Formats: sequence, C-alpha cells, structure tokens
Amino acid sequence: MKKSILSAALLALTVVVVGLSIWGPEALALYNDRGVLNQIKTQEEETGGEGYRYQLSGNEKLYILSQCLNAQDTPGTEQSLQTKEPGGSYQELTGTYAFVVNHNGPSGKEITDEEIYETANKGIAQLKELGILPDALKEVEPGSYDATLYSAIDVPEPRNNVAVWKLSLLGSLQNANKENRLIDAYIDADDGKIYEFYVRSQLEWEEIDADMLVEKWSAYMGLTEPEEYETDNPLLETTPYYKKYVFSNAGGERTVVTVGFYDGINELFLKISK
Repeated sequence: MKKSILSAALLALTVVVVGLSIWGPEALALYNDRGVLNQIKTQEEETGGEGYRYQLSGNEKLYILSQCLNAQDTPGTEQSLQTKEPGGSYQELTGTYAFVVNHNGPSGKEITDEEIYETANKGIAQLKELGILPDALKEVEPGSYDATLYSAIDVPEPRNNVAVWKLSLLGSLQNANKENRLIDAYIDADDGKIYEFYVRSQLEWEEIDADMLVEKWSAYMGLTEPEEYETDNPLLETTPYYKKYVFSNAGGERTVVTVGFYDGINELFLKISK
C-alpha cells in the first residue's frame, strides 16, 4: 500500500515538473509583460548634443578654441565661419574641429545677449586693474558692437566644446576714431573671461612688457605657467613686433599664444593659435 502511494506521488511530481518546463517560461513572460506594457517609463541619458559640455580645464578649453579658430580658411572673416542651422546637431559636422554660429542661443547656463556687454565691461575693468589693458580703453556699448555666440567643437568628441561670444566693432564705425577702443574679442560664455583681444591705444611696443602681460593673463584665465615659444620663421606674423608663448595640457597638446603690436595704428593684440 505504501509502495503504491509513493509511486503515485512520484508520478504526480513528474507531471508537475514536466508541466512547469513547458508552460512555466511562457507564464513568467506574460507576468513580466503586465508590468511593462501600457506604461510610460523615462530614463535620463547623456548625449553628445548641444548644451552639454564636460568640465574642461582652462588649458583644454584654450586648446579646443585655438584649434577651431585655426580650422577656419581665413581666420577672422565672417565668410570663413561654418554656420549651424537651427535644429541641427553636432553629429552633422565634419572634420576634426569646427567653429560654428550657435543659432539656438544660450542654453540657460551661458551669458545671454542682454548680459554680454556688461560682462565684457567687467572683464575689461579686470584686465585694466591687472595692467593687461591700457587704462584709457573705453567701455563697449550695444550700439557700437556686434555680439555673436559661437560653439568651438571637438567634432569626434562633441561634448568637448567651448561656448564663446565674439564682440566686434561694427563695420559702420570702421572709419570712426578707434583710438582707445576694443576692436575684437572672444569671451567665454560661461565665466566671462576674455580669451583674445585686439585694442587700439596710445601705447608703443617699447612700452609693452609682453612677459608680464601674458603671465598675468594666464593667471586671470586659470592656466598653467607659460613657456616662451622659440621660432625662426619670420613669416608667422604680419608685424615684427610680437612674442609667442606656449601652454601645455595634461594630454600633451600645446597652444601658442601671441602678444603683438601693429605699428602705425597702435593696435595691441593677444591671440591664441596653434
């Protein structure tokens, strides 16, 4: 009797195991689907699109901006700048570095077009206090300058990008008296620091201490110590009055910064380049 009961129990267990192996996976899948189907779930995802930037060091930002400016066919001309249409994406860009007009405007974290002139004047005041810019330099005002927001982009790694405002004296004022005026400048759209500038003044090259100027500018920008850049190429600049310096970052990339002077028009400049 006991043997018959044991045999029946084993048979029932076998039937249950076989049944679970056949219908169990399907039943489990249906159960899981009930928790997923007809429900909306959201998930945050990092993308390489516009508005997102890694936290870059000062030297890294300087390098990216310099590479983008040098990627232009004719540096300093509006026609040479690549443009970015509204709704476009960084993935549509080609090449290694691109300097593009940001038609979408500030993302909410950058300096706005209403703030850029006040920000620029604060930066000018700081550079005057440091002895980098002449005291007689005039403030900028909206009616005399054009302000355009650009993105300097490392195309293979588009999250490595730098937003900058370019301030330029309006073309309608090109024949006006430019003495003691800012001609052009690139300004960081995040912190308002002035990367590059061209200014007219009453100074002569002999009155300009290039070593002091670049040392104070690098401290103001939060960069590492500069080193003198030695070159025998006399064709690097269109003026004989200049001195070059090099900044290196952790990745080994180098950026050359030039302090120079155009005689005759008394234009002092600090520019970044390869």
